[in-house]
Amino acid sequence: MLNGLLDLNGWQLLLVTLGLTHITIVTVTVFLHRAQAHRALDLHPVLSHFFRFWTWVSTGMVVSEWVGIHRKHHARCETEEDPHSPQILGLKKVLWEGAELYQAASKDKALVERYSHGTPNDWLERHVYGRLRWQGVGLMLIVDLLLFGVLGAAVWAVQMVWIPFFAAGVINGVGHYWGYRNFESPDAATNISPWGILIGGEELHNNHHAFPSSAKLSAKWWEFDIGWFYIRLFQLLGLARVRRMAQPPEMVADKTVIDMDTVKAVIAHRMHVLANYAREVVRPVARVELCRDEAHCRRLYRQARKLMLREESRLDARSRARLADLLAKSQTLATVHQYRKRLQDVWDRTAHSQEALLKSLQDWCAQAEQTGIKSLEDFARHLRSYMPAPALT
Repeated sequence: MLNGLLDLNGWQLLLVTLGLTHITIVTVTVFLHRAQAHRALDLHPVLSHFFRFWTWVSTGMVVSEWVGIHRKHHARCETEEDPHSPQILGLKKVLWEGAELYQAASKDKALVERYSHGTPNDWLERHVYGRLRWQGVGLMLIVDLLLFGVLGAAVWAVQMVWIPFFAAGVINGVGHYWGYRNFESPDAATNISPWGILIGGEELHNNHHAFPSSAKLSAKWWEFDIGWFYIRLFQLLGLARVRRMAQPPEMVADKTVIDMDTVKAVIAHRMHVLANYAREVVRPVARVELCRDEAHCRRLYRQARKLMLREESRLDARSRARLADLLAKSQTLATVHQYRKRLQDVWDRTAHSQEALLKSLQDWCAQAEQTGIKSLEDFARHLRSYMPAPALT
């Protein structure tokens, strides 16, 4: 019995360990994150309860605590109240002490109560999963020892550190510090990798912060979200129903009038609108205004795009000074920057009446079309064709 009931060799044991940790990753990304925290999909009660059980035995985490901490992270992102922001606490702290930060936040009962509404609260949750959390991971240790023998302790140890390191450390740390960005969300979230496999798709963290309630985390055709693959599989089996998914706006070629559908599309798809503005307006204008040669162009374009598209609240004093100096060199570039801010004001003024929002967008387009900046004029005309994406059925 030294090798356990399964008597696996080294390679087999490695594959089984990776398989077990992958189930845990799927549990976190599909159940805890997308289904529970953001209500992006509904899961069949049988599948949902399997994920609850697996959360208990493989992590010892409580659903309400995880959901509450994550929702507060979104509500207070990159502020002193964010439970785990590397922009505030430093990358080293979040990367290597992410589990400790989670434990500290989980003890804040007011936080959990405020942000965990809608999570399971039945007898099992109150008396087993929520109360006997260490008994759950202890049960997993016993099963691992029985199946894999003495090396089962190593399998169990890997299972126990997988989520604290990759989810609490890498995603919460590196995912707000280093990587690429498809969308200028008002935080520091980045996509660590375009291929979300190891951490279930959570590598696409900028996409998630741009569209928190989307069940699908990939946004570009070349990005892969394995969590979405499992959701689609569960759909085919009748075990899941997607409620919300980020979609680009519809384009109606013969639509030339700015109406309330245009306003709704601009507000609902504002992250796509900003991304299109960067690609269709900022990029060509910066190239014409700033480039002397190809290498010079690449450097200045990256600088211009970074400074012109980033939320002003995230610019430090040095970056603000560099932006002002950049805009002072080109009135055309300054105009493009001003119109981007004015466009953003449209969705920042959602408390206004529909008539005021419509008038604001109509004025923006009319004035943009009179600037004499071709790419800006083309963008304003193209904006008229925007329609909200159809709702999921």
